[in-house]
Amino acid sequence: MKRGLLIRNGRVIDPRNGLDGKRDVFIESGRIVKNKPSRCDEIDASGSLVVPGIIDLHVHLREPGEEDSETLLTGARAASRGGVTTLVAMPNTRPPVDNPALLRRLRAKAGSEASVNILFCGAVTAGQKGERLTDMAALASAGAAAFSEDGRPVLDPDLMRTALRAAAKLGRPLLDHAEDTRLSSDGVLHEGPAARRFRVKGIPSSSETLMVLRDLVLAERSRAPLHVCHVSCSGTVGLLRQAKRRGLRVTAEATPHHFTLSDRDIPAARSADFKMNPPLRSPEDRDAVRAGLADGTLDAIATDHAPHRPGLKARGLRQAPFGVIGLETLVPLSLALVRERVLPLRRLVELLSANPARILGVETKGHLAAGADADVTLIDPDAAWTVDGDFESKSRNSPFVGRRMRGRAVMTIVGGNIVYNGKT
Repeated sequence: MKRGLLIRNGRVIDPRNGLDGKRDVFIESGRIVKNKPSRCDEIDASGSLVVPGIIDLHVHLREPGEEDSETLLTGARAASRGGVTTLVAMPNTRPPVDNPALLRRLRAKAGSEASVNILFCGAVTAGQKGERLTDMAALASAGAAAFSEDGRPVLDPDLMRTALRAAAKLGRPLLDHAEDTRLSSDGVLHEGPAARRFRVKGIPSSSETLMVLRDLVLAERSRAPLHVCHVSCSGTVGLLRQAKRRGLRVTAEATPHHFTLSDRDIPAARSADFKMNPPLRSPEDRDAVRAGLADGTLDAIATDHAPHRPGLKARGLRQAPFGVIGLETLVPLSLALVRERVLPLRRLVELLSANPARILGVETKGHLAAGADADVTLIDPDAAWTVDGDFESKSRNSPFVGRRMRGRAVMTIVGGNIVYNGKT
């Protein structure tokens, strides 16, 4: 019989169950249990935060089709090193995850290879071409945890309205990449000083806010829930705040790069590593995103981990693809919001664990009550380190290489198994 685990001496923070203090956590047979197992190994968590396993709602794993940038295996390793116990993989692979057979193959492979829980989004439209819906019911039956077109929007409003209704009927969230590509087409950076300095076309904030406004209207008329991905600007935060006050069933996420950096931070030497979609916006936009995380307008922190092999980013700012990696820098960048008094620590754990579980409708994750899945993240909030580019991810396209960090995951436990141990 497998031995259980006793996590002792740590500061346990579980917002869903109102816990914040020094206490023991007991694990047996892959679950949190009330009492100490008769046979168990002990983990001394002195000086560490013990939190429900981090859930990342927004990750690109590139398999199938672009395995030279990332795979299920390497993405899971990066996640475990970053303290992430569950991630949601986007469907914009090659080919896209738009049919049950492919989804079943990926789920089976993830189950046998990955060290963390990998949930999969099904594509909203066939081939992600935006022309006709996938068989969303069949994808849900095959195990799709959510639906998304991420990487592109659903431009046809009638198609989007139908998709919202279908996702709601199936009890799956629709993760919305809100972008009007008719406004952002050929853009490289945010429409502002950086775009002028680098002499590239700008991407206006209106490309995001107009689509968010449209989709909020569609969601309200359809009486369907909507989740807005990677919020980047003050206009979107304002729209979401108003929508929540009116009682709309809307949730939203922000990324660490959008609440940490602005377009003023883009250097000439490594500019392609600062290129993502949506782009880094103004300092005022960054501060609005922070405020949205603090006041409940934004519900989750997600990385939008988007790996690209070095050769692609070496093409330069204009030709390089959008996207930055983020799994392994999630914890320190998020903890910075606590040190800077933007968020209390309990609120941060809500954003990283409890709320993502609620958005996904997963009752057994995001908390540490008896019966919950034994997914636990141990964090040393004071660990000082420098991002040196030695990532578990296959790719290196991080804007934070060379940056001094404070705080990191030191142990990641998934289903009662220690899948990452930085304490040894």
